[in-house]
Amino acid sequence: MSTLTEPAQHTEPPVPVATASGYRASRTLPLRVELARQLKRRRTLVMGAILGALPFVLAIAFAIGGEPGGEGGNRINLMDTATASGANFAAVNLFVSAGFLLVVPVALFCGDTVASEASWASLRYLLAAPVPRARLLWSKLVVGLGLSLAAMVLLPVVALVVGTAAYGWGPLEIPTGGALDAGTAAQRLVVIVGYVFVSQLVTAGLAFWLSTKTDAPLGAVGGAVGLTIVGNVLDAVTALGDWRDFLPAHWQFAWADAIQPTPEYSGMIQGTAVSVTYAVVLFALAFRSFAGKDVVS
Repeated sequence: MSTLTEPAQHTEPPVPVATASGYRASRTLPLRVELARQLKRRRTLVMGAILGALPFVLAIAFAIGGEPGGEGGNRINLMDTATASGANFAAVNLFVSAGFLLVVPVALFCGDTVASEASWASLRYLLAAPVPRARLLWSKLVVGLGLSLAAMVLLPVVALVVGTAAYGWGPLEIPTGGALDAGTAAQRLVVIVGYVFVSQLVTAGLAFWLSTKTDAPLGAVGGAVGLTIVGNVLDAVTALGDWRDFLPAHWQFAWADAIQPTPEYSGMIQGTAVSVTYAVVLFALAFRSFAGKDVVS
């Protein structure tokens, strides 16, 4: 009786993946290249023009309508001191913009960045370059956040220049009484801009996550703006009580405590903690979602 024996199994050694000479994943899609691409886009130029024009619009409005305030009884707010000095005018520009206008560039720069590549059918070519997915997201996120910060710096800088030209360089008049000298006021404005940027990280994270989920830039941008508005509406519902402390919108104007003779930072610290927590989760979701996404466009 003959026995049949199976032929010996030979395992082929793995074939190494060939890479181009000099290829380094860390050198793909440099930040300067991505920044140059985004700066040349029309939406960037339009948003910069809008933010740069706002101080001129407010200055013209005050010139036509007269001194702000005067119709609200004995209650004085920051708007009533808008024409006291250039520093006051810059603070008022931040006050009227922080709730909504500054949300738009953040949602635009962070929500349009990946989705626009998909809508142009260029995303798969970037990945085939090859640009690692994590590297692509990192470059786009850093540039998006950088442009968002630049937008928030542009507004008060232009407002300070316009306000100083129109109302003079002087101390920042505090609505509740007292004043901050010009040097101290400038430092406080820097703190305020930094806090406004941190408070908008939630919008940035939400827009960036949505940008990795859809091929429609308008959907990502509009979704982020819409959900931010919903957060503002929920914060206005006083019946929620202490639950509002977990809403980023609840702390968006905590920076007003910095415009005091003795600044109070407890509200800003709580707002920073809430915003950073939400943002980290949303950014992590974006990287996780894009890592396993089937990119066909």
